[in-house]
Amino acid sequence: MNSTSMSQVELVAELNDAARSNAVNYMATGGVMALDEVTISEIFVGVQNFTKFNEDNDPHGEHDFGSFEVRGHKVFWKIDYYNQDLTEGRKPLDPDCRRIVTIMLAEEY
Repeated sequence: MNSTSMSQVELVAELNDAARSNAVNYMATGGVMALDEVTISEIFVGVQNFTKFNEDNDPHGEHDFGSFEVRGHKVFWKIDYYNQDLTEGRKPLDPDCRRIVTIMLAEEY
């Protein structure tokens, strides 16, 4: 499906999925980074591979939040929208938008 035949919501979801696929967009909290390397790796892979979107966790269809468990840790991830130097927020379809995927443990929320 190309961008001319996509709704804005579908385009945002596609861009968010692409952002999740690249760890360069990740910002992990101190709690996540304090875990062992294997668990951190499994968390990052879990974010990249997340597909369990439904009405409860994705009511707007934008693929901008998810949660799952890894080795007994409840993990949340969310996507925020900034300008390129991360000093101001942006709308998800702004051409200057940079997506940051924040990964945290549920207890840090």
